[in-house]
Amino acid sequence: MARKKSAAFDVECPHCQAKLTVDPGVQAVLEHEPPPDKSAFDLDEQLKGLGEAEAKRDALFKEQIEAQKKHSDLLDAKFRESFEKHKDEPVEKPIRDFELD
Repeated sequence: MARKKSAAFDVECPHCQAKLTVDPGVQAVLEHEPPPDKSAFDLDEQLKGLGEAEAKRDALFKEQIEAQKKHSDLLDAKFRESFEKHKDEPVEKPIRDFELD
């Protein structure tokens, strides 16, 4: 029984864009073309990305400084409130564990 001869076809990998030539009669890859080189980059684009990253870092740093100042103010307010609430209470000697026996 002779196999029907069919033409080879090209397939492109959706992940890496490599090109394969496949023969369905033999059920094998006949040829492989590697994916295009993605290591080439534009220096201006990379510098722009660095500038954006630096601006983002600076903004985040300033935001954290403001949050720390607000946190300090919040703690001061809580301390003053607690102090005003308890300043008229008499000072008692704390009970130690061995006194409970």
